[in-house]
Amino acid sequence: MEKQKIVVIGIIILLVIIIGLPQVFFILDETEQAVVVQMGEPVKVITMPGLNVKKPFIQNVLKFEKRLLEYDSAPAEILTKDKKNLVLDNYCRWRIADVLKFLESVGTEIKAQARLDDIVYAELRVQLGLNNLVEVISSVRETMMKKVTEASNQKAQRYGIEILDVRIKRADLPPENEKHVFGRMIAEREREAKKYRSEGEEEALKIRAGTDKEIKIILAEVYKEAQQIRGEGDAKAVKIYADAYNLDPDFYYFTRTLEAYKKSLPQNTSFVSSADNEFFEYLKGSYGNREQKQE
Repeated sequence: MEKQKIVVIGIIILLVIIIGLPQVFFILDETEQAVVVQMGEPVKVITMPGLNVKKPFIQNVLKFEKRLLEYDSAPAEILTKDKKNLVLDNYCRWRIADVLKFLESVGTEIKAQARLDDIVYAELRVQLGLNNLVEVISSVRETMMKKVTEASNQKAQRYGIEILDVRIKRADLPPENEKHVFGRMIAEREREAKKYRSEGEEEALKIRAGTDKEIKIILAEVYKEAQQIRGEGDAKAVKIYADAYNLDPDFYYFTRTLEAYKKSLPQNTSFVSSADNEFFEYLKGSYGNREQKQE
């Protein structure tokens, strides 16, 4: 019986230890920070990891993330300076900087995200209202997001939150405006394309005109040189003919007449001529008579 009592007492003690230890000791991970609450009131803030002690049953431990958190907001419409609606999908990275202030002001991450949504959306609306649509899409986005981050962080500090970065994940036009804006963008691009085409055509005309001028100059010079060569050739031919004629006028006359016959009288040609036609004197045998007359 005594042994049974000892076993029962041992089991009871073991159960008390098992149940009581978590009520006295708790371990804080390096990714966590905690607030010890007694009767609903915070009494201790713990930010260092390790084994910690609390009063059993009357104190509770509320743990919060120490790492960077990310909040992705739902897409919302915002009006730009030039009265264009833009659907923005943004996100922000934040952390709990003051866990006690965070607990007293918002309490949970879900409530904190709802508060962040209001703060970031308000600052985005302010900054987009100062810039045109084209600037938001292209040139000033980086500067604008830095301003949104700084302003949002200042407002979030009252809740023990530090906002490190706010970014636009996607920026779209509303469906009802998208077609109109795209149509205008296409028209602008077509106008620029026509401008470039007209400038190109003008430049092409200048190039063609210059080329045509160069061709005419080259052809004129070539024609001049050809005429020069032809004139020199004709002069040499005349000189050769003259020299040949002076060597034997009768033979020259005879050969030139035969060439004339060849060119003017095709084969199998019948013709009628007067007897005193000097052109055909070699055909009628008058050449000998002509020589006799000359003698």
